[in-house]
Amino acid sequence: MKSVYIFLTRTQSIVSKIVSFFTNETYTHAAIAFDENLVFLYSSARKDGLKMFPAGPCREYLNRGFYTRVGKTPCAVYELKVSDEAYERARAEIEWFMEHQDEFKFNALGIVACKFGIAWQRDNKYFCSEFVAEVLRKSECAELPKRDCLMRPSDYMTLPEITKIFEGDVGELYLQQQSVLSSIL
Repeated sequence: MKSVYIFLTRTQSIVSKIVSFFTNETYTHAAIAFDENLVFLYSSARKDGLKMFPAGPCREYLNRGFYTRVGKTPCAVYELKVSDEAYERARAEIEWFMEHQDEFKFNALGIVACKFGIAWQRDNKYFCSEFVAEVLRKSECAELPKRDCLMRPSDYMTLPEITKIFEGDVGELYLQQQSVLSSIL
């Protein structure tokens, strides 16, 4: 068995504030990682880490971009144990997205549709939790309670096979991860 990790946050970005206003949920962003130290996070978000556009499938880092701009950013990390085969399929799916990331865009209208429970899967467009859902579904890592385009970050917290392994602040998480990494090296 291996693990994939679901990383949830609520930044102070404009998009996060709008999503939070409409949903009143704790977390407004979801990403997926394949190592417990979260060295690389994958999502559909701002590609350069700071400007709102361009946005789409991208790699995120705890120590770069929007996560470092604001003092405290609440986050949670969930572990999902999966078969070795599902893990490899999920990694392959992410690699494919990263190789073709210029073909995809951010699904801003999909966020609005999701808020109202309208299933609107748009070609080559993903919002963060929709992106994570597609990777999990296609790789058979988890059975999801909703269609990909209706998944919200908070929906990941309710998966029966998921375990919360951290909740706190991104800065605190980053320092904890650096401590672990430096003890290994």
